[in-house]
Order: sequence, then C-alpha cells, then structure tokens
Amino acid sequence: MAFVPSSLPPADPTPRAWQFAFVDGKLLLPAADPSAFAPQPWPASDAGSAARHYLGRLDGVDCWTYAAADAPASVQPVALRAAMMQFPAALLALAGRAAQVLEWDRAHRYCGACGTPTEAHVRERSRVCPKCGQVSYPRISPAMMALVWRDGELLLARAPHFAPGMHSALAGFVEAGESVEECVVREIAEEVGVAVKNLRYFGSQSWPFPHSLMLAFTAEWAGGEIVPQPDEIESAGWYPIDALPGIPPRFSIAGHLIRDTVIEMGVRA
Repeated sequence: MAFVPSSLPPADPTPRAWQFAFVDGKLLLPAADPSAFAPQPWPASDAGSAARHYLGRLDGVDCWTYAAADAPASVQPVALRAAMMQFPAALLALAGRAAQVLEWDRAHRYCGACGTPTEAHVRERSRVCPKCGQVSYPRISPAMMALVWRDGELLLARAPHFAPGMHSALAGFVEAGESVEECVVREIAEEVGVAVKNLRYFGSQSWPFPHSLMLAFTAEWAGGEIVPQPDEIESAGWYPIDALPGIPPRFSIAGHLIRDTVIEMGVRA
C-alpha cells in the first residue's frame, strides 16, 4: 500500500476516505468486526467533530483524521496500541500519524510564548500565533532504543509499566545537546550500569505515545555488571538467545530489533 503524505486537501477529493476518528484518544473501529476497517463515505453529519486534518492518500484514497464528539453504535473505541497491533504496516503507520496530528493540534491551541489563541496555517501543517508570530509544528521527540549483546546472550530489561512477563531492549529520550550515539551510551550506563561499544544502527519507527521517533541500535557489551536504575528498571539480566523471556510483538520496532538480532546470531526466536 503506497502512501503519499500531504497536509493540503486535494481539489478532487475521493468519494470514500480512510477516516481515523478518535474519541478520548481511542480509535473508532467497526463494532461488528474491527478488521473490517476500510474507506467509507463521509457521514451525513459530523457537526460534533473537531476540525478534520488531511493526511494524504493511501493507494489513491484520501486519508483524514478528526476527534469525534462521541462513538455511534456502529463503531467501538479501541485503544490505539491494540488497534495498531491488528493493522498491516501501512495502516499502522497512518494510525500513528493520525493520533500524533490530533495530539499536536489539541496541545497547541494557545501560544506557548504569550498565551494567545493560535490559528491554523492555510498552506502547511502548523499553528501560528497572530500576536507574536510564534509558529508551532507537530512535535517529534527523538528517542533511542538499544539492544546490548555479548556471546550468545542479550541484555533485556523490564520497566514497571510493562505487561506481566514482558522484557525489552533499553530505551530513553535524547537530551538537549547530545547526539543519538551519546544518548545510547548514557542511557545504557544510567539504566543498567554497563559500558558498550560498536554501536550499529538498526532502523527507526514513529511511535505515537505520544510523539516519539524511535531510533534503534545494537551495541556490544564492553564491561560492567548489571545494576538496574531504581524506579526506572524493575529487573534486567542476560538471556541466552535460545531462551528469551516474553518480548514485544513485531508491530513495534523493539519486536523487530530483538527477533532480527536473534536470527542474525544464528537462532530463531
């Protein structure tokens, strides 16, 4: 499925559109069968919705997102993470994009510099303060993810908010003034107390919780014993690649990173 992004609605809208409608942060999916989510004609009236945001075209079909006032009986609100897990890659990415655009719009109704109500820019996706000229674009927060390895083992950890039994690679946000590589080294040292070397870039994923860009790496263990950071890491340890604990599903980059690294190391998870 080919997606062409745009913030400007076309002069020739398609008769049906992918409609990513949210109520209280949850995506509205067909009540009878969520997997039947598909392009639909616009309802006769959506006066209760907030402004629509155009996202682009997916295989030639318009894509929109908006915050609905309520959920009609024909649909059900589904948590975004759960919805994304059942979508193919193209819709997964679009659902995340839709959620981030709505959150940005909600959070920037007022100027962060002077408090004046902002206005939507007519030619790009931004909100402008009519008083001081401050321009607010959708916010992206870069974050690193790193899978530390040594001979036949991976360093996996779990945070207090993880699902029971779930372990994953280490992650953290990039701080002002540091590179992603510096962030990898710092976060690993802070979270589990070990040193790393031979950083290798794996890939990236937009992660709409709420507006992160995950940049994933592998890193070779260079020394040190695991000492979990209090309040951040519930537990951490070395796991043989043929005896891993519960790990994230493949819809997340963490799931790809761990499984692909295991495959590269010679054993399928």
